[in-house]
Amino acid sequence: MFKMPNKLLIVDDEKNIRDLIKYNLEQVGYEILEATNGIEALNIVNKDVDLVILDLMIPEIDGLEVCKRIRSKKALKDIGIIMLTAKDEELDRILGLEIGADDYMTKPFSIRELRSRIKAVLRRTKKDFKAKDNKKLDQEEYMLGDLEFNIPGYEVKKAGKDLDLTPKEFELLKFMFVNKNKVLTRNILLEKIWGYEYTGDTRTVDVHIRRLRKKIGKRYIKTIRGMGYKLINSGK
Repeated sequence: MFKMPNKLLIVDDEKNIRDLIKYNLEQVGYEILEATNGIEALNIVNKDVDLVILDLMIPEIDGLEVCKRIRSKKALKDIGIIMLTAKDEELDRILGLEIGADDYMTKPFSIRELRSRIKAVLRRTKKDFKAKDNKKLDQEEYMLGDLEFNIPGYEVKKAGKDLDLTPKEFELLKFMFVNKNKVLTRNILLEKIWGYEYTGDTRTVDVHIRRLRKKIGKRYIKTIRGMGYKLINSGK
């Protein structure tokens, strides 16, 4: 069966950067779209786009706002987003992750590393997150307090209400769920969820844990000082 190539959108106002990325990604089979500013990007991006490589400092509408608007649309919320920018301040990194970017790279960058990160993001976001599992939940296997896990259906409910989790948030919570009551170091979480070496930057784990806590409640994820986190049965 013929497999359609993944469609990627490059958003950068520097033509040489777009050309470099486009050439190298087309060589490995990706279909490439281009935008030079935030308005163009928002006009182009649709549910058929699999991933956006998004420069932070672009004209008209900056990358952070573009990311926020993509994530605010239900039909687009599962699109992968990799922030690409010359800025390397921690605040910019955290802001990008907080509003829903899947990854963050700084210029200058390695094309090999960019391809690796694209593959890692696509592995998470190209799964069938709309799949439904109509089987009755097994309480011992899938309940944790007022949280209900439908792992095959990629769904989590809190007190009977669906939680709006991004693909990465779901994968992180699922991994913690199947390893509940075990201490998971930040490096283990990076390896299992992000799927590659993150150059020792475990801050991204802390950012996503904070986002999960806002959605599922603070009592479920316990911080183990100096080690990492664990998902527990109660907040007692």
